[in-house]
Parts: sequence; C-alpha cells; structure tokens
Amino acid sequence: QLMESGGGSVQSGGSLTLSCLASENTYGNYCWGWFRQAPGKEREAVAGIDADDRILYADSVKGRFTISQDNTENVLYLQMSALKPEDTAMYYCAARGGYCYGDALTQVGYNYWGQGTQVTVSA
Repeated sequence: QLMESGGGSVQSGGSLTLSCLASENTYGNYCWGWFRQAPGKEREAVAGIDADDRILYADSVKGRFTISQDNTENVLYLQMSALKPEDTAMYYCAARGGYCYGDALTQVGYNYWGQGTQVTVSA
C-alpha cells in the first residue's frame, strides 16, 4: 500500500513537499512515479524514478519539482517549489515492482497507487 501526505493550500510561488510511504519493504528494483489530476482533466505524469535511478520530469515541472526516495524509510518524496495555480490537483504516487513499463512517466505500467493528496495553489 502507498499513502501520500504533505498536500495543502499555498499561494503562488510557495513550496510544498509531498511524501509517499510504502507499507512494505521496497528494496530492490522498483519504478516510482508521481502523477496528478486536476478537476475535469485526465491524470498526467509529473515525475518518476526508474529501477536504475534515472529520473524524468514532465516539461511543466522541470526546474521546479524534485523527486527523490529514501529506501531505508520506504518513502518517496516530491519537493515542489515556485508553485503555480495550474499545479492545483490531486497528487498520487505510484509504484511498480521491477522495471518500468516504458519509462517512469508511463502511467499504464504502474500497479500500486495511493489515495492521493490535494494540492491547491492560489494566485
């Protein structure tokens, strides 16, 4: 199971750090990702780490968001800075044992999903 936390409401330009706690040991090869879904829009990829620790970001968040993981604590992080109103969405973490299906931003390959944490950015 995956559980996200750290969402909240901030003003434009602010920062938040999301956490995703995995309920079981995640040593070994895993593909990890952060995704988001805004009201009325499809879920989209934000950032991901593949089993070889290659990191990918969506163009819309490059330079503002940082994905990282702490394998000793089974936690995935998403540090978000310079937030914009268009970053407002429900944010989900996802995991897949083994290598990514495609790359770390490919949604279809993930088989574990959290319940989401809401991020709201006001202008």
